[in-house]
Amino acid sequence: MTNTQAVFAKSNVAVITGGASGIGLAAAKHFAGLGMSVVLADLGGDRLAEAKAAVIALAEGGEEQVMAIETDVSSKESLDALERTVIQRFGRVHVLMNNAGIGPETSIFSPQAGWDNILGVNLMGVVNGTRTFGQHMIGHGEPGVIINTGSKQGITTPPGNPAYNVSKAGVKVFTEALQHELRTTEGCKITAHLLIPGFVFTGLTKGDRTEKPAAAWTSEQTVAFMMESLERGDFYILCPDNDVPRATDERRILWAAGDIVENRPPLSRWHGGYDEAFKAFLNAKG
Repeated sequence: MTNTQAVFAKSNVAVITGGASGIGLAAAKHFAGLGMSVVLADLGGDRLAEAKAAVIALAEGGEEQVMAIETDVSSKESLDALERTVIQRFGRVHVLMNNAGIGPETSIFSPQAGWDNILGVNLMGVVNGTRTFGQHMIGHGEPGVIINTGSKQGITTPPGNPAYNVSKAGVKVFTEALQHELRTTEGCKITAHLLIPGFVFTGLTKGDRTEKPAAAWTSEQTVAFMMESLERGDFYILCPDNDVPRATDERRILWAAGDIVENRPPLSRWHGGYDEAFKAFLNAKG
């Protein structure tokens, strides 16, 4: 049995924040189809109830294997309450997917509330979710994974919405530090992984569109790629989409790092003096 098979085994338990829609809901449905017990953590209301019903329909044990718990991931107290409820019901957790995220537009000097909300959900939701569940996951001694949802915007940090970029850059740094600590902890069978979606058609990205753009992946495609990557043991789960192949992502990431090495202006891809140089770099081989 591979480590992935041991983690995603029948009757094991998965907790997914942001589980009522998008990638989180697609993951919940996939895990339920594997015979796992699934906990959907999200803001309350009809959307969470509908998601619970959809996951129950796929669960072998029906309602016995599925919980939906109203959770505000920006609140440590709310996450603590979530963990207590999950442990009381299922005893232990094998998969923690810190996936909840929001993306309202911000600028450097936009209102404080937007910054606080994005950093509270996207960054501290991941930090506090990990810190709340992680020690118990290590302590039960069984294989498990912590999957944190990042973003390419947290790596190449394009202009626009700096609060979102900062939050996702923080998720990357935190998850790297987490995996280092886990792998140096004696007897630990938990691994961490950074999910880096491409263009995915979700409530966060669709805007006014009602139909999926040709360039976008579905949430289900993203989860399928995530599972394949976990089977390989990948830490960085760098997802392509129908418009951007991995090779393009790699060149963009290398160029961003090169801003420091080459002492170029920050975000030089969007600096008029580097248009041709970037185009040549993007098209270069190797």
